[in-house]
Amino acid sequence: MKLYLYPIPGGQSNIPEFPKYGGLQFKSIAITVEKEGTKYIETHLRGSQLLQSSHLNKGTAFSTKERELFHLIGLLPHSVETLDEQLQRAYCQFSLQADDLQKNIFLNNLYNTNETLFFRLIREHIPEMMPIVYTPTAGLAIQRYSDEFRKPRGIYLSYPEREHVDEILSQWDDDKIDLIVLTDSEQILGIGDQGANGIGISVAKLVVYTLCAGINPRRMLPIMIDVGTNNPDLLEDPFYLGWRHPRISPKEYHKFVENVVNAINEKFPHVFLQWEDFGKKNARYHLDRYQDVMCTFNDDIQGTGAVAMAALLNALKITGTQLSNHRVLIYGAGTAGCGIADELWRQMVKEGLNHQEAYDHFYLMDREGLVTGARDKIDYFKAPYACSSTEPSEWDPGDDPRELLDVVRNVQPTILIGTSTVQGAFTREVVTTMASQIERPIIFPLSNPLTLTEAKPEDIIRWTGGRALVATGSPFSDVEFRQKSYPVAQCNNALIFPGLGLGVVSSQAARVTASMMDAAIVELASSAQLNEDNTRLLPEVSRLMDVSKDIGVAVARQAILEGVARKRVNGNIEALVENNMWEPVYIPYKPLVVINSK
Repeated sequence: MKLYLYPIPGGQSNIPEFPKYGGLQFKSIAITVEKEGTKYIETHLRGSQLLQSSHLNKGTAFSTKERELFHLIGLLPHSVETLDEQLQRAYCQFSLQADDLQKNIFLNNLYNTNETLFFRLIREHIPEMMPIVYTPTAGLAIQRYSDEFRKPRGIYLSYPEREHVDEILSQWDDDKIDLIVLTDSEQILGIGDQGANGIGISVAKLVVYTLCAGINPRRMLPIMIDVGTNNPDLLEDPFYLGWRHPRISPKEYHKFVENVVNAINEKFPHVFLQWEDFGKKNARYHLDRYQDVMCTFNDDIQGTGAVAMAALLNALKITGTQLSNHRVLIYGAGTAGCGIADELWRQMVKEGLNHQEAYDHFYLMDREGLVTGARDKIDYFKAPYACSSTEPSEWDPGDDPRELLDVVRNVQPTILIGTSTVQGAFTREVVTTMASQIERPIIFPLSNPLTLTEAKPEDIIRWTGGRALVATGSPFSDVEFRQKSYPVAQCNNALIFPGLGLGVVSSQAARVTASMMDAAIVELASSAQLNEDNTRLLPEVSRLMDVSKDIGVAVARQAILEGVARKRVNGNIEALVENNMWEPVYIPYKPLVVINSK
């Protein structure tokens, strides 16, 4: 017999603690029991308390017997429904919502009410609902978080309570947490500093982990580090729920973050920690500082770089070229842009270039224009990519290194990537100038949301006569041009990080290594079905579950090969990964019988 203990986050203050069971102390618990092929859940919750537990609530799907056993008769309408019947009603209710924000609010309310129904509904309609719970609607929902607040989810570590971080974490009932998404929400893509509202991005990421890779939602935890906000609109907003204070000094900040990481390590020593939407300097610092201390990963840097690299590997297959033969211009040298540059640079080195030769293939632009060695101050993660300070002086008179068109004309890039959030930056003249210099230009406008993308794929296809290979950050429909369909791949990080997390959790990896990232990239690239009639550079969102599983297997296998896996595997790695994939289905319940073992 196997016993799996599922504490209910937050506990129930009015429920007495149980006596010791198996040497441990529990309260508010549900136990999944497998015995002789039968699987069911045991819980002590009854009546309205059971209905209020989003983890355990089945709503109208509680059977007649369960209603008797758990004192639910009279608390639910008479009819007993199946999960499929509930799905039909929920989808109708979703469809009646007025706009995408209201759809997001509806789904979050469902999440807070019936977790199983929530995940099953979105899985059944993932192409339609993924943009609602994740990119791009999640950004709008985060901006409205305080206005629409209904129920807290996760942990908030605020600087004024900095002396109580250990105590706050200790109040979380469950020690069995496999994955944490941590944010300070200083730089949420496209919307910037959102203060405490940024807990929404951690929640959204964890939802995607479950939807796309089946990671158990009851074993993941969103955490918000509230260190103030420099967003004046939030500071003046009467409904804002975060700490009303400008962001603290760098010295105070780094000390606080170190305390948080130490407390997390103490409470959850084997957890996989994902950094999410930190400012560009802090994001890079945290990754460099902690990646050899614990199992950690930054999706904005590593995830963005990995999914872009996978798309480029397939673009290179179509063009029949090596990456080291290309010139790369990245417009937007922030966290994402430099993360992409780092991944592409590593690939060029693997192809045989030395470090400096590889750096010489890159040109980065930020708010000040082309990054050159002439600057007095350059962020340390940009500095290796700075081109010679004399290079712009060799351009035609009047050409300005601060203007994208002039840079394209002189640099002659073969790959153009946008992470700038500057809407329409890839103008017709920019695109046609680039296309005049190469047969198959590779152009990736990756900024989110849709309103901030550097160019629409239909324009790029039309301006290049169908020659460009395109991938975008936001979802776009395929382009019809001259009686031919041009597929548009979405460089969505959801294609990479759920599978990576699944592999890490399944193998209980102690570190995320470069080779594990490489395994994820190669597997993602190979999952796209390239042929003469289909040049989609990445798989469709509808295939996310299968793709994530394959990535999970590849990552777990690499972790085991490198010796960083804590899990001992005596057999099939695919079976190991499958056993870690949670399914949104209803399981029969039985009342918990407390065994007094003396």
